[in-house]
Amino acid sequence: MMSATDHPELWAFLSSLPRGEILSGTVTAIERFGVFVSLDDGPDHPVFPGVGFLTIPELSWRRIEAPSDVVHVGQRISCEFLGFDTWNGEAGLSLRARQPDPFQLFADANPVGRTLRGPVTELVPFGVFVRVADGIEGLIPLPELTATPATATGHAVQVGDELTVTLTEIDRERRRLTLSQRRAGPGHR
Repeated sequence: MMSATDHPELWAFLSSLPRGEILSGTVTAIERFGVFVSLDDGPDHPVFPGVGFLTIPELSWRRIEAPSDVVHVGQRISCEFLGFDTWNGEAGLSLRARQPDPFQLFADANPVGRTLRGPVTELVPFGVFVRVADGIEGLIPLPELTATPATATGHAVQVGDELTVTLTEIDRERRRLTLSQRRAGPGHR
C-alpha cells in the first residue's frame, strides 16, 4: 500500500483543501465500492484512476442499485470536499451535498399527524416500509400495522399493497419516518 505522505505533490494538494470546498472533475472509473474522479486542479494519483473518490452513499440522497445509476465514466461533476484519506491519498467527495436533501424538504412540507398513502416496499421482522413520496420511505412498526396484533408482517400486508398511513414521527437527524396504519383509522388498506 501507499501513503499520501510518500507523495509530496499529492500530500500538499490534499492538505491544502478546506472542508466544504467545491471541486470539479471528470469521472474516471466506477467500481462497486465507489467512483474515482480526476480533479481539474489536482495532481494525478500514483495508484488510483483519480485523486477524488465518492463512496456510494455520497452519490445521491436516494437509495441506488449501482453507481452507474447516477454517474458515468467521462461525466463532468462538481462535488463538495469532505476530507481526505491520508493512507490512500484520496480526496473524499460528496455529490449529494450539492443537492437539496429530499427528506428534509418532505419533513418541512409534512407535519406529524398528516395522512399519507403509498405502496409497501419491504417487509421486515419489526414492521413494513411504505413509500410515501418519491425516494422517501417510512416504517410502520408491527404494533402500528393493524388494530389486531400481527405476528408476522407477511400476514397483514404484502409488498405492493397501497396503504393509508398517518405520519407519527420525523427524525430529521437520522432521516427516518415512523408511520401508523392503525391510527389512520379502520378499514384503511
